[in-house]
Amino acid sequence: MTNHVEAAAVRPLTLAWASRHLEVGERIVRAEALQGGITAEMRRLTIGMRGGGTRDLVLWSFVNVEHAEDWLNREAGALALLTGAGVPAPGLVAVDPTAAHCEYPSLLMTHLVGRTVLDEEGLATRVPLLARQLVAIHALRPAERPREYVALTTADTVVTPRGADVAAWAAAIDVIRGPAPPYEGRFLHRDFQPGNVLFDVPPSPAGPRITGVVDWAATSWGPADLDVAHCSTNLALLHGPAWGLRFAEAYEEAGGALAAAASERLYWQVRDALACSEEVQLVSQPWREAGRAELTTPAVAERLNAYVTALMDALS
Repeated sequence: MTNHVEAAAVRPLTLAWASRHLEVGERIVRAEALQGGITAEMRRLTIGMRGGGTRDLVLWSFVNVEHAEDWLNREAGALALLTGAGVPAPGLVAVDPTAAHCEYPSLLMTHLVGRTVLDEEGLATRVPLLARQLVAIHALRPAERPREYVALTTADTVVTPRGADVAAWAAAIDVIRGPAPPYEGRFLHRDFQPGNVLFDVPPSPAGPRITGVVDWAATSWGPADLDVAHCSTNLALLHGPAWGLRFAEAYEEAGGALAAAASERLYWQVRDALACSEEVQLVSQPWREAGRAELTTPAVAERLNAYVTALMDALS
């Protein structure tokens, strides 16, 4: 019988649905809210196993989220595609994208050990690991190619931060007014950044290692530069512009190939940075909840301005 006191955070229909996808003799004994999700409620379900012991699953529920059905179908499809691909991703257990059985659209998947690490300490060691992991993702050649990438901003929707270097931002916006450079398509995570990568904690004696990559719903086909640019932007906002500039170098050192021309690289770097301008508050909130209290919306906007300015200075 399910422990209704500890599992009360999971709604009744969703709890029953999740229970139906367990092994014979298993039961849900505990539910724990997980931090870090922007669009979904995330819970870790502890499963009591028939022969004793426990295992964990992760439950996503999308409450009043537009396009939840598409989002969950894409996540489920990506997880199924990644099975046996050699990338540390969760395994799909079940999905109810239309809330046919649950109170809200939901997805159940295996739980990966480890946690996200957003601290300043150890960053120089983690960045090469992130780069190597991204190179491995870009090397995947699935039998079924995912959809083409979707641009997340336009020159007309950019939000220039208060106190920004107006000239640098105007020049950056002009960069993305032009057509996208030609590129060789790659399998993209499309939201690869420290918040979606798990590390072993505490690190192994040989040093930290990546134990998982999560949140695959935006998986796309497009230029490797775009994934690299996205992680670069996040590193710049979390740790300062120099780390954003450093990540592209680390990616190449790990064997990844970027656009040959500096102007082409700049296009993708700027495009992602400017896309972030429209959601600084949304991006920074999970970081504060994870313990980076100093990353207020104004502080992150200031770092974004410094990063965009650094990108444009690097071209001149």
